[in-house]
Amino acid sequence: MADEVVLLDTWASMFGMRVRIALAEKSVKYELKEENLRDKSPLLLQMNPVHKKIPVLIHNGKPICESAIIVQYIDEVWNHNPPLMPSDPYERAQARFWVDYIDKKVCALGLLSCDFSFCTVSNSDFVILVIKCRCMILGGKCGFQVERSMRHGRRS
Repeated sequence: MADEVVLLDTWASMFGMRVRIALAEKSVKYELKEENLRDKSPLLLQMNPVHKKIPVLIHNGKPICESAIIVQYIDEVWNHNPPLMPSDPYERAQARFWVDYIDKKVCALGLLSCDFSFCTVSNSDFVILVIKCRCMILGGKCGFQVERSMRHGRRS
């Protein structure tokens, strides 16, 4: 029996981007259900009744909420590919630092609130910061697959 994987998300969500990157890194096929945050779907309200927020990963009918928790879940369930986090404890701590930094500092500024592949940015320092932050989300991994991750899901 194949896994049924659905992601409730919106294109502008940095937290959803984190989940999409993890799914891409693990080569997990999933159905993307785009949410309208001004008119939340009954499915979103049912799957995340506490916070009523995206992203929500639904795996075989069971919801997992909160992006950092979802990424850990993805890493544990689809363990056929290399782990998302480094095996060295110090390197893992550094990766967690950058995740925390992005959550507290970068998100507060809205720097990762859109898909930068569609944006034109002239400030090279800003571009370097965004790329570094995107890479650090998953413990320093960065590559072509990360940049393609926005397109891996099938929209419903």
